[in-house]
Amino acid sequence: MARAVCYRAYKGRGRAWADRTLLRRRVFHLAEPVETLDGWFMWHHLTTVDWAEWWSWAPAEREAALVEWRQMWDGWAAVEAQHQGSVGVYAMAGARADFMSIHLRPTLDELIDIKASMQAARLHRVERPAYSYISVVELATYVAKGHPDPQTNPALRARLWPTLPDRHAVCFYPMSKRRQGADNWYMTDRADRAHLMRGHGAVGHKYSPHVTQIVSGSQGLDDWEWGVTLVADDPIWFKKLVYEMRFDEASARFAEFGPFYVGTRLDAAGFARRLGVR
Repeated sequence: MARAVCYRAYKGRGRAWADRTLLRRRVFHLAEPVETLDGWFMWHHLTTVDWAEWWSWAPAEREAALVEWRQMWDGWAAVEAQHQGSVGVYAMAGARADFMSIHLRPTLDELIDIKASMQAARLHRVERPAYSYISVVELATYVAKGHPDPQTNPALRARLWPTLPDRHAVCFYPMSKRRQGADNWYMTDRADRAHLMRGHGAVGHKYSPHVTQIVSGSQGLDDWEWGVTLVADDPIWFKKLVYEMRFDEASARFAEFGPFYVGTRLDAAGFARRLGVR
C-alpha cells in the first residue's frame, strides 16, 4: 500500500525515485534515538605548568600556593565524603599535559564554581590550559533495559553518581559515532544498534575486574559526543581493553576516537612532590 501511494504521489518521476523515497522514509522511521539515564556533570581539566615561572617564585611563595591548593583539595574531599560529587587528580604521562583533575558534581553551576576557585588560586598563575572536556555521566537504555529507576537500584546509582575509584592509573579519551555511507550510526535501526552495543558491552564486562569504566555523554556540551574514563591498578589493562574493543563491530565500523590521555593518581602529598615542594 505504501509503495502504491508513493507511486501515485510522485507519478512521472520514475519508479526508482519512488523506491528510494520510500526507503528513506523507512530508515528515518526506524532510526529513532535511545533514551539515556543521566547522572552527574563531569569536567576533565588538563593543564601544563610553566616551570620557569614556577621556579622563579621564592620558596615561601611556592609553599603558600601549595597550602592554598591543599585547602581547596580538602573542600573537594569533604564534598565527596558527603556523596555530593567526586574528584581525582592525576600526574599525566607524555608531553601534552602535566596534570589532570576530574570533577563530578550534580550541576553545571558547581563545576563553574570549581573553575572559578581554581582560577583565583595562586597556582593558576603558572598553569596553562592543555585540554578541557564537559560531559554528563550517562547510561543508555540499550544497557539499562526498560525504564529502570536509579533511586531504587543501587547498581544504577553507583554508575550514574560514581565516586572515582582510588586506583593507580587513569585513561581518558573522547569519541563520536561515525556518519559515513553505510556506517552511519544515526541511520542505523535501533534494534541493530542495541545488538551492537550489547556485544560491545560484553567486551567491557570481560575486563570489569581490572578496569572501571565511566561513560559520559557530551552531545551539545563539547566537541565530541562521549567521554570515556577508564581507571585501573595497572595501565596495561587500558591497552588490552581498547585493543580488543577495536575488533568489536560497534567500534570497528562506527567509532571515531579523539586523543588519549593517560596518567597516575596523586594525593595531596604526591601533588606537592611533583611540584618540587616537600
